[in-house]
Amino acid sequence: MKKRVVIVGAGAAGLLAAGFAAQRGASVLVIEKTKRSAQKVRISGKGRCNITNGIPISDFPSHYPGNGRFLYGALHRFSNRDCMDFFAGLGVELKIERGQRVFPCSDDAEQVANSLERFARQCGAELLFEHRVVELKCNSEGTIAGVITESSRGKTRFEADSVVVAAGGMSYPGTGSSGDGYRLAQMIGHTIVKPRPALVPLRTKESWVKEAAGLSLRNVTITFTNGSERISEFGEMMFTHFGITGPTVLTASEQVGVWLENGSCEVKASIDLKPALDDEQLDKRLIRDLQKYSRKQFSNSLNDLYPRSLIPIIVQLSGIPADKPTNQLTRNERFILGRLTKNLPQTIIGTLPLTAAIVTAGGVELTEVDPKTMESKLIKGLFFAGEVLNIHGVTGGFNLQAAFSTGYCAAQSV
Repeated sequence: MKKRVVIVGAGAAGLLAAGFAAQRGASVLVIEKTKRSAQKVRISGKGRCNITNGIPISDFPSHYPGNGRFLYGALHRFSNRDCMDFFAGLGVELKIERGQRVFPCSDDAEQVANSLERFARQCGAELLFEHRVVELKCNSEGTIAGVITESSRGKTRFEADSVVVAAGGMSYPGTGSSGDGYRLAQMIGHTIVKPRPALVPLRTKESWVKEAAGLSLRNVTITFTNGSERISEFGEMMFTHFGITGPTVLTASEQVGVWLENGSCEVKASIDLKPALDDEQLDKRLIRDLQKYSRKQFSNSLNDLYPRSLIPIIVQLSGIPADKPTNQLTRNERFILGRLTKNLPQTIIGTLPLTAAIVTAGGVELTEVDPKTMESKLIKGLFFAGEVLNIHGVTGGFNLQAAFSTGYCAAQSV
């Protein structure tokens, strides 16, 4: 008889696991509580889907804060190169962009999601939509026996020799990721590390961010401090009506969130708008620019130095009268301008909620899962894959790669 495998969740990890498990001869049923598969994939990467990253696979573990070592085996069993070859084989042509981010040439996340569902179906997996798994069942020997679902028709039991929980985390609950996987795992005896937002925008105290909302900055350094602790990130960021976001902010956001959760009354952020210039070089640049516009008012002399929407904010924070003739600026006022350029200050007062995070930190405790197979150490025949595990990566394709690698390992082991 074919081995019966039930996969909970038709996301990135679940669909890939379904296809590979079916290829190996299993009878696979994917149970999805929403009406459509891979809903989070369809909106990932701002609708473009950052599938993976092109850096050497040996460098991948360092891009998963705290728990990268757990993924070492999985990443080598289904690497980023394997991932790219896999999608190429599905007809998804790929390209590599800045930061080694890998996207479909179509810039269409729908293409990626549809190819995953098509792969699962063509390999023989069956998909069942609008059924929510509400319980995992074990037999008297403590081995997984199946699942119970709930739908508009009531409850149904599906027998299984293996179950793969790939129900996602708690971010973007509208896509179906509402924490079901955590509840199922906890009900059956697994420890859940408290879910918290990771890769999430930050709220700031300063109201001037509203004036700069929508402004993206490239090649800047942003530093977050909490007493003696500090995090610095170089790259892109963006102002919003509530605070700041962008790759540098998202990467640091989990640790900032931990600081705030642990009772830090104030977390400071400092933006270096010209990190390539030291203080002396910046001062020479300021002298040159101010001389160039010496006959203009101060507020009209900064166009070469700052983005247009940031100039009124710099003028306001500097305390220098906007209409002051540029040729009358004092050395101290030039020093103030330089200090703002190297240290544009903000106060972080919170993160957006978990529902607005790109990924969820926390999840199934990794010491209770075999890293080689993704099988539970507590319940034989129970496997985990994707964001339901206590794993999350930084931006750049690392989270989807983790989903694919863990899904592949589970499929090879069921």
